[in-house]
Amino acid sequence: MAWYEIIVLGSPTPEQVDQLKARIAETATAFKLGMPEGIDMLHGEAIPSRNRKAASVALYFGGDPGADADLVDELEAAKVPVVPVMVEGAGMSFSKAVPIALHPVNACLVPEDDERLDTVLSVALEIVGLLHRQRRVFVSYRRTDSREAAVQLHDELSGRGFDVFLDTHDIRPGADFQEMLWHRLVDCDVMIVLDTKNYLDSKWTPQEIGRAQALGVQILRVVWPGHAGTAHLSLSDTIVLSKCDLRLRKRLIGPVVSEIAKRTEVLRSRSIATRQLDIVGKLKVEVERIRGQFEGIGAHRAMAITLPMGRTVEAYPVVGVPTAEMLNDIHTKATKARHGRFPCLVYDHTGIRPAWLDHLAWLDDNLEGVRTLKILGAGYELIGWES
Repeated sequence: MAWYEIIVLGSPTPEQVDQLKARIAETATAFKLGMPEGIDMLHGEAIPSRNRKAASVALYFGGDPGADADLVDELEAAKVPVVPVMVEGAGMSFSKAVPIALHPVNACLVPEDDERLDTVLSVALEIVGLLHRQRRVFVSYRRTDSREAAVQLHDELSGRGFDVFLDTHDIRPGADFQEMLWHRLVDCDVMIVLDTKNYLDSKWTPQEIGRAQALGVQILRVVWPGHAGTAHLSLSDTIVLSKCDLRLRKRLIGPVVSEIAKRTEVLRSRSIATRQLDIVGKLKVEVERIRGQFEGIGAHRAMAITLPMGRTVEAYPVVGVPTAEMLNDIHTKATKARHGRFPCLVYDHTGIRPAWLDHLAWLDDNLEGVRTLKILGAGYELIGWES
């Protein structure tokens, strides 16, 4: 089963299927992922065997509204985003081209001249977390024990399209070290722990582990030769090194680096799926608690919501640290979608720097047409939006 899955439903043309498969293969090559091991494109009959832990998206090509309608219901029940895909100017009515369950969902509109399906691919890759800006990894280590290996992994994973956080590279002199450490941890999908004999002797490493676990960040533990491993990481995904896996100056041999990169990718897919699902689940509970309606998940993982008094909202979940650029992007997407719902960015503020939260509050006070929404207490906040 693949680490990332793109499911094709509905009534695509053979040309659309071939083009999408070719573009997915290009993506697999760019990130040094295999196909179908790394990324796979599934059709309706293969859905029962899909990887339920993988980051997944379904693309419903409009045409026959009865095609795969039962699979749409199954995937929506599992909270897998199902995105209606419509070609602009094709003369099809949206409501007559997709199942009723997808009517409230934000569609992906494909320009007539987009023969390479760039629009569709971009939407799909964003949902499964395979855009360059989304691939974030945190390396936790003791400088005195494993600095050379940490730098080696930083360089290798960066070459595979990851944004790798390493404290010696990424915290500027004069910055509040601890605050920046937790801020960057929030923004990562996987923590790689270089578990050496003295790993827990650091002031920071025990907190890094505990906070990563609290955030739902997946942990890959790489245990050094001669070390039994940190006990409370025993349930983490683990690679145990032997003496021959390390060269002089404590650098890792090539096959081990490749295995770490592969396992990081697998865990990252699981992390994306789990953390996105967590936000979706929490928002659904909050909306239903105030007697609102949670209507479905569409393009860009946008969640269609109707509040008790009838106001409609389009909530875009973000895992990690929200930015002004993200707010602008969400506003642009909502404007192009023309669905008439008020757009907002939903996020978990745990671990984000207080100064950054003040920045987000300032944006909310000064921007019109889009705002942020903390997932904790979201229902309480949404009630105030009705007026």
